[in-house]
Amino acid sequence: MLSFVAQRVLKGVIVLLAIVVLNFFLIRLAPGDPAVVMAGEAGASDQVFVKQLREKFGLDKPLPEQLFIYVKGVVTLDLGFSFRQQAPVAKLIGERLPATLLLTLTAFAISLMLGVLFGTFAARFAGTFLDTAITVFALIFYAMPIFWVALMGILLFSVTMDWLPSFGYDTVGANLTGLAHAVDVAKHLIMPAMTLGLFFMATYTRMTRASMLEVKRLDFVKTARAKGLSDAVIQRRHVLRNALLPVVTLAGVHSGTLIGGAVITETVFAWPGIGRLMYDALLQRDYNLLLGVFVICSAMVLIFNLITDLVYRLVDPRIEFAS
Repeated sequence: MLSFVAQRVLKGVIVLLAIVVLNFFLIRLAPGDPAVVMAGEAGASDQVFVKQLREKFGLDKPLPEQLFIYVKGVVTLDLGFSFRQQAPVAKLIGERLPATLLLTLTAFAISLMLGVLFGTFAARFAGTFLDTAITVFALIFYAMPIFWVALMGILLFSVTMDWLPSFGYDTVGANLTGLAHAVDVAKHLIMPAMTLGLFFMATYTRMTRASMLEVKRLDFVKTARAKGLSDAVIQRRHVLRNALLPVVTLAGVHSGTLIGGAVITETVFAWPGIGRLMYDALLQRDYNLLLGVFVICSAMVLIFNLITDLVYRLVDPRIEFAS
């Protein structure tokens, strides 16, 4: 296993460097000049001031030289300096990353647990009213846009019922500590996590149901039933465990994309994560900050894919590690 992990890490580093180079050129192809934007906001859009800004932030150098400087910095874990925020990119991302991880991991856990649970019940009672109700429920949340679900959640649970706070990470000015602060953060987390998790829950529900119905038709399940095993044991030990492999595959793909997909959720709920940071950096033409967020998101996708491969072995010990 150690050899497998080492090879995957090496391949991941190569892929990450390729992504860094590709993102660098894609960002440079985007319209707009950061120096011109900053000069305009400063009220001094003359060419001399723009030239000074370009020299200050290294934008006057040839593109290959800029690429070499940036890749060299990434290799040494230096993501550069944000010329808009006047702070190191790593510091800005480090301040926002915990909030995003809290949101995305909570949403991921909610979506996976509810998806597998509902999918199992739908497959267990296939063709009944419960199966139809779960399928319709899943399709509704899959079809509805995330921003619309977020707005309706705010309107219902915050404005109408006044049960949950509508925005932010915690209560501004409350200065809570310890358990009180944790409870306050949890209240702010419920709506954004549920909004993001319900969309992916619908996918896992459909995938679990379809996979379990397919496994039910296999010969080893018929053999287990012929041996007199109870239906509950067959569902838990034989059907569900084998049906989880495609769900784990899909979850591995989604776990990485959740960070990038949190942009809408973080924007609607004013959640201070890197999704919102990436959106602001895009509007401000903050190249270094935007590239830094892309690097972190790409690294998270590679890490989650590696974890998914390791989880395969836990779900089904018959799977061998292969490079």
